[in-house]
Order: sequence, then structure tokens, then C-alpha cells
Amino acid sequence: MADKVTMPIEATHIMMFARSVNDDNQIYYDAEYAKNTEVGHVVPPPTFYRSVAQFDPDYFLRPKVGEKWFGSAKGPSGIDGKPASSGGLHAEQHFEYHLPVQPGDVLTVTTKPGKVWEKESKRAGKLTFTETILEYRNQKGELVVTSRGVGVKTERPVDQG
Repeated sequence: MADKVTMPIEATHIMMFARSVNDDNQIYYDAEYAKNTEVGHVVPPPTFYRSVAQFDPDYFLRPKVGEKWFGSAKGPSGIDGKPASSGGLHAEQHFEYHLPVQPGDVLTVTTKPGKVWEKESKRAGKLTFTETILEYRNQKGELVVTSRGVGVKTERPVDQG
């Protein structure tokens, strides 16, 4: 992820994200309904903030015009042959919510390194865990969300035995 990304919060983005995760809570799309809630306005679903990747020009899983893309499906992808495994996976995701976010906000998302630690595995050798912290600040500079993701890389492919 780029060190700093701008993410405009739009009502239609919130609604489409909620639909994509099959969450029909009216607070995600109905402004009239949301007015009568404790927060008083439309808010994004809890995991909405991961969609910041779509605003990052360097996000490795986002298709780029004119470039071959592996994607995430089992079908044809434009990549010739079988791509090499990165030996890694996304292991955890945590969110801490500080202030409500609403349509019209513009978030600046800053990426910071977190902890790194290792464990030994019988099946995959050394496992290296890497934490990445994203801080989401609104247009006033207020911290609204902190996200912590943990990735893990294996020393070798997992033994299938």
C-alpha cells in the first residue's frame, strides 16, 4: 500500500459495499432512517475501510489497464502458466473505531509498520508474522479508524503429509 492514500466517503460506495457483504441494515443506505439513530447519519459497515485499497494506485491485487492480472478466480486470468506462490497469506484484521464517518468525509489513510515476530511450524518451517497499521483521519485531521492487519509468510510450502 502507498504510504498515504486519500479515500472520499460517498453514500453510494457505502451502500454498494453493504450490499456486497449482504448486509441490509438501513443505516448503511437510508438517510431518513439514519437520522433517527444514535449517530444521526448514514455510516459505513465495520469492514468498509478495507476498500481503501481501491483508491491506492499501487495496490497489487487491483487490475490495471493494459497489464496482465492474476486476480482471485480459478478461471483464466491472463497470466501464462501457473503463477508462483508468494508463500504468504492475510492472517488477521482488526479495527478500532474512534469517531463516526459519514458520506462527504474525505479520509487520509497513512500506512505504518507494526510488529514483526516469528514462530516455528512443523509443516511450513519458520513463520514470519508482519503487522501493518493503517490510520484513517478525516478532513479535520481527526483519527477516525485504526486498522491493524497481520500477514504471515512461510519458510517453505506446507507439507501435505
